[in-house]
Amino acid sequence: MADDTTDTKSSNQMWGGRFASGPDAIMEEINASIGFDKKLFAQDIRGSIAHATMLAHQGIISAEDKDKIVHGLNTILSEIESGNFEFSRQLEDIHMNVEARLATLIGPAAGRLHTARSRNDQVALDFRLWVKEELQKTEQMLTGLIAAFLDRAEEHAESVMPGFTHLQTAQPVTFGHHCMAYVEMFGRDRSRVRHAIEHLDESPIGAAALAGTGYPIDRHMTAKALGFREPTRNSIDTVSDRDFAIEFLSIAAIAGMHLSRLAEEIVIWSTPQFGFVRLSDAFSTGSSIMPQKKNPDAAELVRAKTGRINGSLVALLTIMKGLPLAYSKDMQEDKEQVFDAAESLELAIAAMTGMVRDMTVNTARMKAAAGSGYSTATDLADWLVREAGLPFRDAHHVTGRAVALAESKGCDLAELPLSDLQAIHAAITDKVYDVLTVEASVASRKSFGGTAPSEVRRQIAFWRARN
Repeated sequence: MADDTTDTKSSNQMWGGRFASGPDAIMEEINASIGFDKKLFAQDIRGSIAHATMLAHQGIISAEDKDKIVHGLNTILSEIESGNFEFSRQLEDIHMNVEARLATLIGPAAGRLHTARSRNDQVALDFRLWVKEELQKTEQMLTGLIAAFLDRAEEHAESVMPGFTHLQTAQPVTFGHHCMAYVEMFGRDRSRVRHAIEHLDESPIGAAALAGTGYPIDRHMTAKALGFREPTRNSIDTVSDRDFAIEFLSIAAIAGMHLSRLAEEIVIWSTPQFGFVRLSDAFSTGSSIMPQKKNPDAAELVRAKTGRINGSLVALLTIMKGLPLAYSKDMQEDKEQVFDAAESLELAIAAMTGMVRDMTVNTARMKAAAGSGYSTATDLADWLVREAGLPFRDAHHVTGRAVALAESKGCDLAELPLSDLQAIHAAITDKVYDVLTVEASVASRKSFGGTAPSEVRRQIAFWRARN
């Protein structure tokens, strides 16, 4: 006859070997967030100090209790920063860990700190402060990356290289112009960062659980103390909003995509087949069996980090997509995604800034490649329009015949005899050779934003003024 009781071994097998007991252990495991939200300790303490100061100013708590609370919170901050604070999983999160320690330090006065607030608006405040600070850090890092590109662009404003479409040689450009394309990309990223800071610059504290509070608090005072423009305007939205986190991840994903495109180009350019750039040993590794190999691992890892960032964005969008107002526990899963993406983005920007400053540019190899693939064909067509008066479509057709002839002879356009060109169209004169060099092609592209060295330098000056 079977025993109705279940021994400890069977219970552990039922619930999984990781758990010391049954459902209680599982609930503790799934409910606790201290493992990751302890990263918010500085923001949590800063917010609590501002809240306590406001409560005392409004006469909701005494000045004496406020002083005890502030002193105790500063003590806890020092303990955490020095590594002398013991976090407890049983206390679930950073808020309760700090509050429990505060009670130990100052006694009953600690219980007054949570007056007129909830963990709902508290966590919204902590997280918003953290994301704001991270965005400010991202802005600074992007500014450094842009500066690195501006230096390389200025150095290579006249260095000719092939411009590509479909990864096929299209027209000659300068390496400086190519660098400035990334200045524009990362400039847009920085602009998005600045807009995101403006969007989230509202203080959540005082929204309480979801309906506000009956205490005579001053939310404008705490907003100002915490460096926010103003308090949020709807308490329900305040505790259920994670747009600021999603916007950060969106920005990170777009910036990551730009970084990945650049990483891909560095990987291609550093191959022996291209040989446009060379990375030093600081950003490369060798092969365990092939001594000749020099692998652009830093660029490849930047390219890979983009996948992690994209995954974090999709994860948080999915977490939030079905939540009714106001707060739901699902939102506890928001922070790890943002923390991971922020770490990946910081590392990727830092690595790429280092690579841009580190890489050696092979200008001779670039110039030789710039003349391949009949890259000055468009210049021939433009010359026929400008000098011979042909409609562009006719000029395009004539140029196509010239390219086919050069291809059949195994030579470049500039190497075709004048007689061969005139046999294709009688209006062609020897002046056409003035536009068939890569230097002449590049110098002629003086339209605003074009690749002519003079225009590249104009855009560098513009960006230096705003960077």
